[in-house]
Amino acid sequence: MPQTPINRRRFERFCLPHMYTGIAVRTLDQPAFDNDGTSGLTGHTYDISEGGVQFELDRPLAPGTAVALRIDLPEAVTQGWDGLGPGRAVFIFANIIWMDDSEPGPVRMAAVFSRFARLGDRDRLIRAFASGVLARAA
Repeated sequence: MPQTPINRRRFERFCLPHMYTGIAVRTLDQPAFDNDGTSGLTGHTYDISEGGVQFELDRPLAPGTAVALRIDLPEAVTQGWDGLGPGRAVFIFANIIWMDDSEPGPVRMAAVFSRFARLGDRDRLIRAFASGVLARAA
């Protein structure tokens, strides 16, 4: 009888439309994000959970690097969010846990969240999951 693989993930992951879900990443020794969130490196997200995110950037960041993230949630999940905080972005402090630069082009990597930067960011992210718009990742 085949064994069922054990899911060791603590949080369920959700797919994001990666070409339309922007991410800005900066190491903690870089200046804070500009008002428009464009300082640092920019890229695209692939999937996200309450505990981490998978994304791509044009430049690799080594595992163990502490970073600040700005993730712009898709407009489809944030419609009607009046009174739930400033805009569609969530700001998170995280640590890079792996990166794969084996293919030419953008480097895929993942980060585990250490804490949310602003009051309400975690709640906005959880509300995006509950919207029913995002598909569950495999």
